Amino acid sequence: MLPAVEAAILHPSVRSRLASLAIAYEAMPCDPALADTAAFVAAYGVPPERSANTIVVASKGAAPTYVACVLLATTSLDVNNVVRREMGVRKASFAGADAVREVIGMEIGGVTPFGLPDEMPILVDARVMEPPWVILGGGNRSSKLKIAPDALRALPSVRVVEGLAVIR
Repeated sequence: MLPAVEAAILHPSVRSRLASLAIAYEAMPCDPALADTAAFVAAYGVPPERSANTIVVASKGAAPTYVACVLLATTSLDVNNVVRREMGVRKASFAGADAVREVIGMEIGGVTPFGLPDEMPILVDARVMEPPWVILGGGNRSSKLKIAPDALRALPSVRVVEGLAVIR
């Protein structure tokens, strides 16, 4: 398991949000080259069923809308069915790295629900809520966040959704 370190390694918006909500967490360092899920779980020995990804999805069209989806590394996001329906749009796809940086100011591999814009909906697959703790991105590729999943409920725009993701 990763050693706990100072919260300063987390993205500033993430630190601020966690502090404002008085949420208990552990900040952990991560080699930026190992921030993507497969490399991260292999290098740091975190079980995939405890590693949660936050993926930004965009609606298709001239003025896209965005939603953040949280799912376990052992699952895949059901973008074309459940996510699209939850967004209320005809077509949706994964947001590109440039859009993610522009809209939320985070890098893919470090995206976390904590520190997102208040108006961005956050959909959480129900499986994420089952273990006692999960690892999320720290808002950048050089940190991770160990947290009790129930802490996600403190965010005003979170909705837990059954079947948001499917088991791989």
